[in-house]
Amino acid sequence: MNDRRRFLTMLGATTVTGSISGALGSPLPYGYTLTKAQRDKLNPDEIIALMKQGNERFSKGQRPTPNYIAQQRATANDQHPLAVILSCIDSRAPAEIIMDLGIGDIFNSRVAGNVSNDDILGSMEFACKVAGAKVVLVMGHTSCGAIKGAIDDVKLGNLTGLLEKIRPAVEATTYKGERSSKNLAFVDAVAAKNVELTIDSIRSNSQVLRDLESAQSIKIVGAMYNLDTATVDFLS
Repeated sequence: MNDRRRFLTMLGATTVTGSISGALGSPLPYGYTLTKAQRDKLNPDEIIALMKQGNERFSKGQRPTPNYIAQQRATANDQHPLAVILSCIDSRAPAEIIMDLGIGDIFNSRVAGNVSNDDILGSMEFACKVAGAKVVLVMGHTSCGAIKGAIDDVKLGNLTGLLEKIRPAVEATTYKGERSSKNLAFVDAVAAKNVELTIDSIRSNSQVLRDLESAQSIKIVGAMYNLDTATVDFLS
């Protein structure tokens, strides 16, 4: 077996292997990872479908125990991730786990409030233009502390500047009801708007990613993770 052969942990489910068997030629056994050639056969929509199916398994408690050592060994000398994810640092929202992904499957940038900056944009450009990732996913989550802090206009050291990047989402959120951090429905509405504005910022500030998306080489999408239900809702 090729020592570069890497397999998405998601491919263990019958629904997943069936859905991409046409793209790969045949399904692979659970526990291995995709080669570069196999990754390159998948289009952005198929990759997003894999993420959705992986989250469905996770949310239903059907996620098998991954063989991390096998994945580590298979990816020690090379990597061919499918996607790059910008998510929050919240300890309850680890993207790889909640979408049943393994070592080497994605690039993951994490920062409070899943906001973008030049360093993250550069990382995304590397992930897509150089390493071949085909999906840029911005993922927020419910009951986000950073969102609450932005709503309350919290001032705290370097966090102050970070929360200022979220404030436009607070102002742009259309909501009938109590606009406070105590109202979790409003907090979640702001979080979703923040995902939307972050995507707009990525497109506006990265010519590289904008060109890749225009060429349909990648997709830039958003999602919200629900801490209560363990489900990921893709927004675009």
